[in-house]
Formats: sequence, C-alpha cells, structure tokens
Amino acid sequence: MITFDRVSKRYKEGHDALREISIHIEREELVFLTGHSGAGKSTLLRLLMLMDRPTRGQVTVDGQNLAKIRPRAIPAHRRNIGVVFQNHQLLFDRTVFDNVALPLVIAGYDHRETGRRVRAALDKVGLLSREHAQPITLSGGEQQRVGIARAVVGKPKILLADEPTGNLDPALSAEIMNLFEAFNQVGVTVLIASHDLALISRLQHRIVTLRDGCLVSGGSQ
Repeated sequence: MITFDRVSKRYKEGHDALREISIHIEREELVFLTGHSGAGKSTLLRLLMLMDRPTRGQVTVDGQNLAKIRPRAIPAHRRNIGVVFQNHQLLFDRTVFDNVALPLVIAGYDHRETGRRVRAALDKVGLLSREHAQPITLSGGEQQRVGIARAVVGKPKILLADEPTGNLDPALSAEIMNLFEAFNQVGVTVLIASHDLALISRLQHRIVTLRDGCLVSGGSQ
C-alpha cells in the first residue's frame, strides 16, 4: 500500500530531514512511526500528502508513483488520505458538524449525503450528540475526536496522524489510539507518528523508528 524506496529529503538550507529511507506498509496495516523531535517523522508524512517532494528515491501509494502526480491531480490524491493533527486545526467559528463536513463541502458532495456521512463519522467517535456544539466548549479529547471524524468522513483508504495524543493525558491518549485501531479493523491503513513509546509499545503493532533522518528499525514486517 505504501512504499518508501531509498527516499531522501534535503531542504534548501542543506538540512537532511530523511536519508535513504526504505519502508513498506501493507494494506490494512497499522504502523507507528517514532523518533525524537526532528527525526524526520513529519517530513515523511508530508511526502505522503505531497506537501513536499523527495530529493531522491521513490514514494509509492496504492501502486501510484507519487512523482508522476502532477500538481492539478494532488487534490484527488489527498482525498484518499485522512489526516489528524496534534493541535486539531479546528475552525472555532463553526459548529462541530460544520468542521467535520468541510472536506465534503470542498469535494462538492450534496447536502443530504454530507449530512449522512458527517453524522456517521461523529457517531463512530462518540460525538453525535454534540454536532451543534461549538468546538471551544469541548474538552481537548473531544476536540481531537472531532479532528478524527473530519479525517475519516470522506472514507479514505489511508489515515495519517501526526502526534495525535501529544496534548492529552494517558487515559485520553489510550482512548484516541483505540479509535485508530477501530478504523484500522474496518480496512483503513493507518500510520501514526508518536513519541509516546510507553503507550504504543503496549498496542502490539509494528513500530518504525527514525533517528536523525535515518531508519533505525521496523522498516519491514
């Protein structure tokens, strides 16, 4: 499903964010990506989203060489990928429903289908009763659940998460990880960047470790 073949990324100032990375992630697999701050985790996720391009090497997603995707086709590529951020990235001038609906509105879904999908996504994360609430009235854990609902509302094949539990206490962090496992169990390929080794080591999934842009362990099953 996802393959990095000897991928390197050097930024203009000369910083090597990734060096000769080779990783393969199977379809419907859940994988954790860990390493110190600056190890290259976020850069790797950005390459999958085509927010950056590699300096060398090849990234393949679902059989598609990302180097062959032209700029005008990037939005279509991204519709197959849901993304969850550490800081939620919610719009605080809109309701929970409107935040989750945003990707569908952008994609041009009609009102009825949007409503059906949004309520189904909110139900999966346990927030259907809060669809009319303002995000500011929610707890940090609930805000993160809204972010997850928004990421999955388009039924993506791949779900990426960048430090999704970084601002949560241990109990809430475990609940959020259980949600990711639930989506993985219904066929979504999940890649989660996390520095919470105590939590992810208990969850019995593959852990890919980066250090200074290099792969340390976990590149293949």
